[in-house]
Amino acid sequence: MTELAWFKSSYSSNEGADCVEIAWHKSSYSGDEGTECVEVASAPDAVLVRDSKDRSGPHLTFAPGAWQAFVEFARSV
Repeated sequence: MTELAWFKSSYSSNEGADCVEIAWHKSSYSGDEGTECVEVASAPDAVLVRDSKDRSGPHLTFAPGAWQAFVEFARSV
């Protein structure tokens, strides 16, 4: 497993109240140079996916069941 990268929600106050944190982890299929990396983070009601080369850029959001179905399909191919 790769090292998790934690970050605090932008909705949290500076005092740390009402804090939400998620951890992104890089796909084990990503190359050592990080040129084709996908990072995934799990939240209670969603799975987030982003491009590790553009961490502040857009991300995709999936329902947990939809993500599980995608992973199962990808493994079968």
